[in-house]
Amino acid sequence: MSVAEKIENYKNFVNGKWTGSRNGATFENENPAFRGSNVGVFQSSTPEDVLDAITVADHAYRTWKRTSVAERQGYIAEFLRLLKENREELARIVTLENGKTIRESRAEVDSALVEGSYHLNQVVTFSGHVGPGAFRDISTYVQYQPLGVVGVISPWNFPMNVMSRKTLPALLTGNTVVFKPATFTPWSGVFMAQLFERAGLPAGVFNCVTGLGSKIGNAIVDDPRVRAITFTGSTEVGKKIQVRGSVNLTRMQLELGGKNAVIVMDDADITEAVGATVTAAFSNGGQWCTSTSRVLLHRDIARTFLDALCARCEKMTVGDGISETVDMGPVAGPQQFDDISKAIKQAQAEGAKMIAGSAPGDPKGYFIRPTVFTGVKTDMALFRDEIFGPVLAVCEFSSLDEALELANNSIYGLSSAIFTKNLANARKYVDGIEAGLAHVNIHTGYKEPAMPFGGVKQSGAGLPENSQTGLEFFVDQKAVYMRG
Repeated sequence: MSVAEKIENYKNFVNGKWTGSRNGATFENENPAFRGSNVGVFQSSTPEDVLDAITVADHAYRTWKRTSVAERQGYIAEFLRLLKENREELARIVTLENGKTIRESRAEVDSALVEGSYHLNQVVTFSGHVGPGAFRDISTYVQYQPLGVVGVISPWNFPMNVMSRKTLPALLTGNTVVFKPATFTPWSGVFMAQLFERAGLPAGVFNCVTGLGSKIGNAIVDDPRVRAITFTGSTEVGKKIQVRGSVNLTRMQLELGGKNAVIVMDDADITEAVGATVTAAFSNGGQWCTSTSRVLLHRDIARTFLDALCARCEKMTVGDGISETVDMGPVAGPQQFDDISKAIKQAQAEGAKMIAGSAPGDPKGYFIRPTVFTGVKTDMALFRDEIFGPVLAVCEFSSLDEALELANNSIYGLSSAIFTKNLANARKYVDGIEAGLAHVNIHTGYKEPAMPFGGVKQSGAGLPENSQTGLEFFVDQKAVYMRG
């Protein structure tokens, strides 16, 4: 029987054991390519289930924090080995519950392996530093210490890669974890918990509890034993988490929304710029936080660019992501489908012109074709709001100053890109763009583990993921003064 045919009742993973929710409630997990389908049954956990997980994680921390870096590396290395060994099975699971194409799911697993290997090696040199004392007989140094229990709340668009990016650095630095997968994609989270179990991680060090965020999310955020929250999701939810967590001064790492713009100058390689826009706008159904959602075109090349873009959109095959020939899968579920459909209708009502796409309405699954609007004004919802779907808003400009003003006209500041052959333009863009990620002749979704990943303005708060900060977030810095 294939993975797609199995319908199992998956449990929570707490204290090294698989257990049901206290009230016995469950929920079904739908494949967005097939409305009304069910790929698994998962625990609809209660706040009490979360408190159980926090209690065992808090207890396990007392031992785990005393393990050596080499011991922790051993467990994580085995986890990554198992992840690589199970690449194809996990990719199928991601596609079945998320909808993205199987190629994109394989790429997600590969990205997790690259980032995980980076952190595995980086932690060896991650330590405090020695500073010169003001007096001859006093030595000073900074010592890093783990925080304790960390709450990991991951999104459905990259259900295993983002989870790994948060969890592995937390564990490597000596913390324990309570993990809540997104409700759309619990299967990926449970599968990751199975890999940690097979890797031999001590009981209570990693715990996975599934359920609705509205029911159990607050239990994680509100508990004073949870020393840090690392969350990826909408800006709206992130703000609520930050407010609730402030009661206990809980450390926050919030990776939030974006309205990412690509600027295409008149000297750009149009073929390259169109290809990058298609990749960043329509991969994963436009459901990356770093997806391109606004295209800013120099007037002199706008028509050429749009003709090529629309031709690419028309050729794209939209369907069940498990097929190797599909270019774009469905969006992640009914709420996403409804929200994106409403945004498309609103854009039309406000006067934007749809030049690619069609009215959503495939009865089989939650499919929306690549959609492009021109004539977009800065006061339109299409220009301002994060749609999180395969919908592009196109504006035109006459100068780079005007393009930067358009790009920065947003509450968000996550990612951005420019396409130009002019080095002066590239430097001016890098200096002037209000975004955490600035790309020159590269699409807005590109990232590397050695570089910090996070946004400015309302796209993020706290230390960024990845890079040195990806480890720094999970430790306290203790200043030590020693005489003798």
